[in-house]
Order: sequence, then structure tokens, then C-alpha cells
Amino acid sequence: MIKLANRLRGNVFLRYVAVSIGALATDMIVFLLLLETGMPGTAASAVGYSVGIFAHWILSSRKVFHDRVSKKGTFARTQQKAMFLGSALLGLVLTITVVGAGTALGMDPRVAKVAAIATAFVLTYLLRNVVIFRQVPVQ
Repeated sequence: MIKLANRLRGNVFLRYVAVSIGALATDMIVFLLLLETGMPGTAASAVGYSVGIFAHWILSSRKVFHDRVSKKGTFARTQQKAMFLGSALLGLVLTITVVGAGTALGMDPRVAKVAAIATAFVLTYLLRNVVIFRQVPVQ
């Protein structure tokens, strides 16, 4: 059992899933609270996603890609943060588009949000794993 747990801990994708769940929980709590205040679904989705971006950077850089994050205070680290933010903004645009289109078609904003979550997850994981935190060959 310990051997399996260690193997799972070593899997970048599974760590990313776990971190994404944490960031998603943050996103969804904010989203649902804002819906309760009467904020339109699209705006609530955008704000929730934005709060989740910050949580995701903190968790991803420390728990998922910790061995691929550039050193603090370097241009490379600033570049990674900028690209991470860019990937998040692409996910945000995708989220707003999916939730907006879904609600325009009469879909409950919560259901549209679930579709947006799945789509944005795939896009951001690929960008982050392959581009932003790519493995640097050992020299």
C-alpha cells in the first residue's frame, strides 16, 4: 500500500488532478456564493475562476511542478508566472464562453460550469505540463 502511495505521489498528472481539485473548490465556493448574491452566472464564473488561478499557482508551483519551477527572483521564474497566468486567462476565456453559451441556451449555470471545468482542465494541463513547466534536459 505504501509503495502504491509513493508511486501515485510521484505521478505529475495525479498531483495536478489533486491540486486542481483544491483550486476548483476555491473557484466553486466563490462562484456559488456570488450566484447567491444575485450576480449573473457569467460574471460569477469569471470571478470564481480568477480567485482559483491564484490558488492553482501556489499549489502547482509547490506540489506538482516543484522540481521544474525556476528559482525565485530570476527572469525564468517571472516568465513561468506570466505563462501560467496566460494559460489561466485562456482557461478563463474558455470558461466564460462555455458558461455564457450554456446559459444563453437556457442551461443552468451550474451545469454549464461543469462543462467549462472539464474543457479548461484539459487545456491548462497540457499547456502547463508541456510548455510552461517542461522538463529541461539534463546537461
